[in-house]
Amino acid sequence: MKKQIKYISASLVLLFLCNFSVNAQKIEAPKGYDTQIGNVVSMLEDLKSRVTRSVSRLSQEETDFLLDENANRIGAMIYHLAATEKYYQLYTFENRGFNKDEKAWETALGLGDNGREAFINKPISYYLDIWNEVRNETLRLLKTKDDAWFTSDVKGSSMNNHWAWYHVMEHQANHMGQIRLIIKRIDN
Repeated sequence: MKKQIKYISASLVLLFLCNFSVNAQKIEAPKGYDTQIGNVVSMLEDLKSRVTRSVSRLSQEETDFLLDENANRIGAMIYHLAATEKYYQLYTFENRGFNKDEKAWETALGLGDNGREAFINKPISYYLDIWNEVRNETLRLLKTKDDAWFTSDVKGSSMNNHWAWYHVMEHQANHMGQIRLIIKRIDN
């Protein structure tokens, strides 16, 4: 009976996600953004919502699960996504990186041994709240810029602002795959 309920529940979730995906397969600039910036905002928001859906119901044990001694915990990876986005906020809008007072961001950006030990024993909502705060600031800041800024070079760099935010998006997609792999390993 439990297997049947689990199968029916999984089928309903899959049906819902398929319907959601079919309806959401458009990249459109949200109101208030220039076209190119808005298209990237649309993609960033889609990736964030897919990562969030994957992790939002994780237990503490699942959030802190460590696949092996070289892996990172899911909570730490969510913090890492927020830190990467925060770094590119500072880099593209303020032309700087993290300063000495922003040590937690640097740890989350680097992960590895330090992050593996630093980001543990917090519920998944803790990490998602941090990412939500960072994203809200990203959306606010991007809304103040136009497509000319987006295609201009980051001061003192060979990259433009568009590439920097493309990298944030690419980074999120990469870690979404890692997170989903770890979730599958937890269930086995």
